[in-house]
Amino acid sequence: MARFTRAQLESYRDTTVPDLVGPGLRLLFVGINPGLWTAATQTHFARPGNRFYPALQLAGVIDRTIDPGAGMTDDDRAYLIGRGIGISNLASRATARADELTPGELREGAKALEELVVRERPGVVAVAGVTAYRQAFGLPKARTGRQPGDLGGAQLWIVPNPSGLNAHDTVATLAQAYAEPARAAGVLP
Repeated sequence: MARFTRAQLESYRDTTVPDLVGPGLRLLFVGINPGLWTAATQTHFARPGNRFYPALQLAGVIDRTIDPGAGMTDDDRAYLIGRGIGISNLASRATARADELTPGELREGAKALEELVVRERPGVVAVAGVTAYRQAFGLPKARTGRQPGDLGGAQLWIVPNPSGLNAHDTVATLAQAYAEPARAAGVLP
């Protein structure tokens, strides 16, 4: 795993991380925004302690260990794309904490996400973080799970945020939540 000083991580503030998308996209996971560790490694959900990849593996969405803390390899990226899995964010700029984003950034991110979905045409979009989803889409009563409407022609789901700051969920409960949109997308049987 890579090691960074606080100053090194801080130097990545406001940088961006490209979307991970490719041909045959079936399931697009959407984080809130890149953290500083994610920006430093150019790998989504990379902060040590983030439970995204362990939950995907436990759910059977992926069948191998991905250690993003050191930076995802080209083989890891190709593997995810080959499985029909993509990753994006509601807001593109890296921050230390998601609460540093403005409501306007999240609303703009919702519009940009819809444009991405229309362009890339995944069957299912899973937004990881109900609070950010509520702000981005102006739906203060939204709950996790399958949403009543679609987004750009894709089924829309809200799943729990895998951050270690989300104490309500464990790797096991995240795995259950992530398996549902993966089944809907045909990534899992």
